[in-house]
Amino acid sequence: MHFKYVVYKITFPNGKIYVGKDEGGLGHSLRYFGSWDNALVAQDFSKAELSDLTLRKQILFESESKEEVRRMESEFIRSLRSSDPVIGYNRTHLARKEGGKEPRSIF
Repeated sequence: MHFKYVVYKITFPNGKIYVGKDEGGLGHSLRYFGSWDNALVAQDFSKAELSDLTLRKQILFESESKEEVRRMESEFIRSLRSSDPVIGYNRTHLARKEGGKEPRSIF
């Protein structure tokens, strides 16, 4: 059985998460693991840890509708607080501090 369009959660070995969506082609691809900021993730791990890295991918939501998947991705990012740098690696749904320089989570 194949998935259609999905929202997924990636859990890294340090417990931080990344929430994303796969709405490409005919549906979810097992090969697709998101588009997080590589430098942001890499700074949390040593070279040795990065050379033997295990990620967990969980499908949180599935739909035939790309629009519904986009909406649900935003809801999961908010509800799981994956934009909070202590919790996750998402960098969407951020607000700007006064002065507009440093982003902070709106959660």
